[in-house]
Amino acid sequence: MRRSLTWRGFALRSLFALLLVALSYNPTGYSFSHWLLQVFPNITPLLALSFIVLTIGWAIYIRATFRSLGAVGTALAILLFVCIIWLFVDWRWLRLDNVSVTTWLVELILVLVLSIGISWSFIRRRLSGQVDVDDVDA
Repeated sequence: MRRSLTWRGFALRSLFALLLVALSYNPTGYSFSHWLLQVFPNITPLLALSFIVLTIGWAIYIRATFRSLGAVGTALAILLFVCIIWLFVDWRWLRLDNVSVTTWLVELILVLVLSIGISWSFIRRRLSGQVDVDDVDA
């Protein structure tokens, strides 16, 4: 079993995080949230199944992020990306007067934090040589 993180592995984790976030909600009008609002209260089996699959995905990513980064690390990661966006706004490279752009930026922050969170054990091992207890073979 491969025990190191590759760029391809990180990209794949990021792609799944992007799909999870964008399928849950996005400003295009094509997301689970929009679908639910269109049909509520007439819940269909496909809608319920979609909800369960999305919930499983969120549970996996959120649990992995909090287990690897912790609450403080997760908050610091969010703050880091928010401050980078703030810097770009301050330098006038970015404007937040468009709700759609702002929504996509919030989603990008979520994707980055979830991607780093689910990959952090691999990243920490590569940077420090420290192995998580969960990674040690008996």
